[in-house]
Amino acid sequence: QVQLVESGGGLVQPGGSLRLSCVASRSIFSIRAMGWYRQAPGKERELVASIGSGGSRTYTDSVKGRFAISRDNAKNTLYLQMNSLKPEDTAIYYCNRVPPWGDSWGQGTQVTVSS
Repeated sequence: QVQLVESGGGLVQPGGSLRLSCVASRSIFSIRAMGWYRQAPGKERELVASIGSGGSRTYTDSVKGRFAISRDNAKNTLYLQMNSLKPEDTAIYYCNRVPPWGDSWGQGTQVTVSS
């Protein structure tokens, strides 16, 4: 079982930026793909961005051009740079494997975009 700890969320005004981090309890180098998910109030959790072990990246349409996912395998850390944030980006953000380990969901980090 891998433990995942997310951080970096907060309250930001529309148009602002945040950088999320996710530290894994063991090496994620061999993992085929890791991703950032989010869950807004009253909505299902969705995959926002993913990155493969070779560095290939995918994004959901609503964040393309604004979010950037990266990974530092030496630090067992996954990042999500979020720019030009919108109120609809408000959610709890989680990291996990793609597809997710069911028993590895962390507490997530709250991102609130509001003026």
